[in-house]
Amino acid sequence: MISKEEVEHKVDSLLEELTLEEKFKLMVGYFRFQTNTIKRLGIKTFKVTDGPLGISQHSSFLRKNTRFPGGINLAASWNRELAYECGEAIAKEARAINRLCVLGPGINIGRTPFNGRTFEYYSEDPYLTKEIAIPFVKGLQDQRIAACPKHYVANNQETNRHTISSEIDERTLHEIYLRAFKEIVEEADPWTIMTAYNQVNSEYVHGSAKLLKSTLFEKWGFSGFVMTDWWATKPRDLEKGEPPQPSTEEAIKAGLTLEMPVPFLYGAETLIEKFSDGKFSVKDIDSLIRRLLRVYVRVGMFEDKKDLPKGERNTKKHQDLARKMSEEGIVLLKNEKELLPIDITKINKIAVLGPNLNAKFYKFLKGGAAAVTPPYEITPLQGLKEKCKGKVELITNPSESDIVLLFMGLNHDSPIKLLNDKFTEHKEEHGNESEKMDRIQMGLSQSQVQLINDTVKINPKTVVILINANPIDMEEWLENIPALLEAWYPGMEGGRAIANVLFGDVNPSGKLPWTFPKKISDSPAHKSTKTFPGENLKVHYEEGIYVGYRYFEKENIEPLFPFGFGLSYTTFDLKEVSSDKNTLKSLDDFLELTVKVSNAGKRSGSEVIQVYVEHVKPSVDRPIKELIGFQKVALEIGDTKKVQIHVKAQDLAFYDVKSKNWKVDKGKIILHIGNSSKDVHLKMEISFK
Repeated sequence: MISKEEVEHKVDSLLEELTLEEKFKLMVGYFRFQTNTIKRLGIKTFKVTDGPLGISQHSSFLRKNTRFPGGINLAASWNRELAYECGEAIAKEARAINRLCVLGPGINIGRTPFNGRTFEYYSEDPYLTKEIAIPFVKGLQDQRIAACPKHYVANNQETNRHTISSEIDERTLHEIYLRAFKEIVEEADPWTIMTAYNQVNSEYVHGSAKLLKSTLFEKWGFSGFVMTDWWATKPRDLEKGEPPQPSTEEAIKAGLTLEMPVPFLYGAETLIEKFSDGKFSVKDIDSLIRRLLRVYVRVGMFEDKKDLPKGERNTKKHQDLARKMSEEGIVLLKNEKELLPIDITKINKIAVLGPNLNAKFYKFLKGGAAAVTPPYEITPLQGLKEKCKGKVELITNPSESDIVLLFMGLNHDSPIKLLNDKFTEHKEEHGNESEKMDRIQMGLSQSQVQLINDTVKINPKTVVILINANPIDMEEWLENIPALLEAWYPGMEGGRAIANVLFGDVNPSGKLPWTFPKKISDSPAHKSTKTFPGENLKVHYEEGIYVGYRYFEKENIEPLFPFGFGLSYTTFDLKEVSSDKNTLKSLDDFLELTVKVSNAGKRSGSEVIQVYVEHVKPSVDRPIKELIGFQKVALEIGDTKKVQIHVKAQDLAFYDVKSKNWKVDKGKIILHIGNSSKDVHLKMEISFK
């Protein structure tokens, strides 16, 4: 990796050579996914690609690339090492097609179960989000491919996403929605960041000096450059009441370097005119271009390709990684009488049904910009055929089978457009988790509910496998079935991963990164149209810091499945907890917890040890518990291990609106150790002085 001094020296020399008009040229996109060149100085085009889930076909000249599982699946693995490997693999695929920046990870917080882009994102919890995103970013950038965490900030719905204003109080904004961005900047040093379409407190982020210059640059020390989301700066329809865009000079002074993919604010004539009128200075422009050039040097734009990391794509290694990610993210939610795993030696026929049994999810732009078209896709049916070939017959009649597998859930298709009220019963036949739209109901379609209930009456040994991203209302059918798997959107190797879990080749170890509500009215974002989807182009985050499990615990609402929950085919005992110290003295301090864990069951497997904090006498309102640590551990049958969990004092802090900084109250703190937010096995008392 090139040294910091070498980077800055090269940037200085380029800045001296560039004319003002050339600098203006570098501030806007050229074509869809690249920037302008300055050939005389060796400044080549900076090509970017959508890539949270792999390299998108539409931004890679229609190439087919490895499709990894959704971001929600990666978060459900609770595996930092896997996140690093994923980032590294996607970087290599980007390098193989001469892309220098991956537009990801997507780290917007899961506020509503209706959000169409939940499949790209990680969690309702900012700690889990940043703990998965940090190694992902490092994996990308260790290959000298720029990461671009997005969408900065509070893009938590697709409804009216270009014009809506997320109205959020200061503490909530910092503790919940900005926190992952902050810690990624401080710990992983991402080279670019993408602004969101929406406004925050009636101000577009790409024109917000408060969110960019003051917070991102000055307070957090972000050294890279900021780009817009695509067409985010397009003029608004003021006659329809849409909010106006910031001025060119406001965006420049706020810290926006790159407008993508075409100029609205940064057109050449506009920039020249505004500069001539004294609206901004050469110093203002240089501060933006310095950031851009710094990234160009970091990715190796001015180096010989043979001296840079090598690219590779569609390799067996990447396909195996996609399968492993899917396997580790699958969550076992119910398993009465140990119906799973299926013993392939003791059955003759399996009935396989459901709309997602042989569905293909990964096609051109299916789901939006994150869509990746892989060279092949293993559907659940294909995975089962491979697993059962010559051993078990797959049929469609539940009455003739030993066990039934129902593949249900959602997809990335658009909802049926309503022509008039008489079609309302068909308004969501099979889901619509996709960019540009939010869901319109929380439950499965009635046809799916009926299929589940009719099937289980015929054959009580019915397993439901869900393919989706958002929590689903299961009130009409959950009690009727004995077993349930959440497979998310499992990637190009998903069919094999699901089969491996169903038949016990892989012991499920995924944990929910979301709280699953019993019904949509239990969700804190759904108290009124004011809180979702908004009124008069404003959506009010009235729940404050009480997002997800924080809200459910505060209001004593029983969730369908709690945050952090996930079953296994074996059992684990958490026996002892100790710490290398019991007192933390500053925000830079930390401690090491040691938890003794045993596999008390009959299968090898992995468990996620989770640590939550309770502040005994807080000076401000604090949640009952908050996630502050976790570690995944693999254990063979009968094994016992001492698992170390790193706990930072800064993760105990709250955002103090008076000092505009983070603070930990002095006094007693209780640590809760368990394997979900609701299932606590051990407690330990520490203090902060």
